[in-house]
Amino acid sequence: MTGPRRKRGPRRGLVLGAGGVLGAAWSIGALNAVAEVEGFDPGECEVVVGTSAGSVLAALLGAGLSVSDLRDHQRGMPLPHEVGLDWDYDRGTGGAVPSRPRLSVGSPALLRRTVVHPRRFPPLAVLAALTPPGQGTLHEIGRMVRSVATEDGWLRREGIWVVAMDYDSGRRVAFGRPGAPPALLDEAVMASCAIPGWYAPVPIDGARYVDGGACSTTNVDLLAGLGLDEVYVLAPMAAFVQDSPRRLLTRIERRIRRQVTRRLLHETAKLDGSGVALTVLTPGPEDLRAMGSNLMDPSRRLDVLETSLSTSMAALRHPRPDDLGIAL
Repeated sequence: MTGPRRKRGPRRGLVLGAGGVLGAAWSIGALNAVAEVEGFDPGECEVVVGTSAGSVLAALLGAGLSVSDLRDHQRGMPLPHEVGLDWDYDRGTGGAVPSRPRLSVGSPALLRRTVVHPRRFPPLAVLAALTPPGQGTLHEIGRMVRSVATEDGWLRREGIWVVAMDYDSGRRVAFGRPGAPPALLDEAVMASCAIPGWYAPVPIDGARYVDGGACSTTNVDLLAGLGLDEVYVLAPMAAFVQDSPRRLLTRIERRIRRQVTRRLLHETAKLDGSGVALTVLTPGPEDLRAMGSNLMDPSRRLDVLETSLSTSMAALRHPRPDDLGIAL
């Protein structure tokens, strides 16, 4: 592997958070806004941390696809001939609802650890341990990622970190980070996307891994202590706005968002005082209405993308923490 492509200017980090099918669409709109407003290519950031859906985008950016490539592909437009990205947005993840899981505890080993050390594990990790094993497959995502990987199974550049959770120990692993267990890019991304109860855990080097969002939907704190000048965080599962939806499922989704946002603020606090310029972008009111309550619903994908292309641009150009979802 060669070193990071960015050689001059500010040392930048990029965090691409979890968020399912719709979170990925929103993040592409937000990436477009970063490129347009901030004036740099997000794919050239020195370190890119991707979790779950964000790991797919991190892999594609690391392989050299541009933000406009990602946007155009979402819209169904043809890409340059040399970009052979074959992906069905409506069927590739298996649909808007999971297959019925087996009736058993997903990780008895992790469950025992959470009982003995309850404060060591975040609530989503405890829930992941209890959740029955999923029956869905991520083979289509793996196939897409393999199509952009190098012959040795990773990328030509360093600094692409793909976060997953060891399903039996609860340990957070950032594949691609120095000292991480060896893995192929498609294995790492599938592991990072393996939502407990929805998809089967992904075996890598004798261990089982599931969605990195079980540890944190963003994992911003991995960038602490790296001496970066600027960090951009795209967090589609967080929100700095509050609304009062009527539907029960949407109210439950908003409660999860509040928990995710508290965790995000806790993690970003670890970068405070280090001199890093931190920009956090989350969905605003219009984005939340476009997303609804099910982030895996592909029927809303294009609406979410187009909404984010507008709202994310406005949030970066006119930051208003109270209602536009950006904190500086």
